[in-house]
Amino acid sequence: MKKIVPVEEAVGMVLPHDITEIVKDEFKGRAFKKGHIIREEDIEHLKRLGKEHIYVLKLGPDEIHENEAAEILARALSGPGSMLSAEPVEGKIAINAKCDGLLKVNEEALYRFNLLGVVMCSTLQTNTPVKKGENIAATRLIPLVSERAVVEEAAAIAKNANSIISVKELRKAKAGLIITGNEVFHGRIEDKFEQVLRNKLAKIGSEVISVTFAPDDIEIIGKAITDAIVGGADLIITSGGMSVDPDDVTRMGIEHAGATDCFYGTPVLPGAMFLSGKIGDIPVLGLPACGMFHNITVFDLILPRILSGESIGREEFARMGHGGLCRNCKRCQYPVCNFGK
Repeated sequence: MKKIVPVEEAVGMVLPHDITEIVKDEFKGRAFKKGHIIREEDIEHLKRLGKEHIYVLKLGPDEIHENEAAEILARALSGPGSMLSAEPVEGKIAINAKCDGLLKVNEEALYRFNLLGVVMCSTLQTNTPVKKGENIAATRLIPLVSERAVVEEAAAIAKNANSIISVKELRKAKAGLIITGNEVFHGRIEDKFEQVLRNKLAKIGSEVISVTFAPDDIEIIGKAITDAIVGGADLIITSGGMSVDPDDVTRMGIEHAGATDCFYGTPVLPGAMFLSGKIGDIPVLGLPACGMFHNITVFDLILPRILSGESIGREEFARMGHGGLCRNCKRCQYPVCNFGK
């Protein structure tokens, strides 16, 4: 039950909800907190915020307040690798990453959750790399008060989905790099791939334990891969030799080393001639020459998923066509962009 009281008569009353203040280009936040006891000097401030009346709330047994609802919803939505902000602010609770990793969102369950209408949850896109403490989602009850049954239904959707929002921590890989190409092997040009790959791996907490240069020879490439695995590598990355030229035999070298479940070709640009495979349980990623030229390629989209324990095959590649075109911005801001989303 809601009773409306003119703001001039509200001195001494307790605010039943946060009141937001917005100053264009300067401030948006909580001007008055739920539970604040209204004072005489607050009246003009409240009027400047457009508040001519104040609610007096008396909730029935089947009703729920926005703050309690937000806490129930956030707990239901939040899965492994995520954590809640301390308290509802303006009726909303943020969900943050508990660790560095890869955000996973159950999109179908999120859709059914939001279809209820009076509740909402917005998230970053699934498969976005995130940092510890980063805001990855937020939820709230849209009206100030609603039926408790609707909130319980929304929470049940999230719980039955075994959490809608989670962050997968990435394993720390020991990578073996196989850099192919006669031009590099014979010293005709300086290799640029090694440092690029070292930087990318270090950025996500992995390391390079071996680097081998190999000519365009199927058997030599295959042996270099095998030797890297024997030497302790639990991730193999080859660079170059993935195009249609007759000298580009890296793909065949990967197969010669015993790779299975090899999937070559993606609907992602840059990175159409990328390969994903396995030798036993060890992932093998074949990176085409575009990885040396472009800041971000399909490799950057796939690597975190591989290190979070996913298997990448034709179906996963096929789904990446939507959003798989890089804008090649002059100033790259990935992952704060549409690439791979």
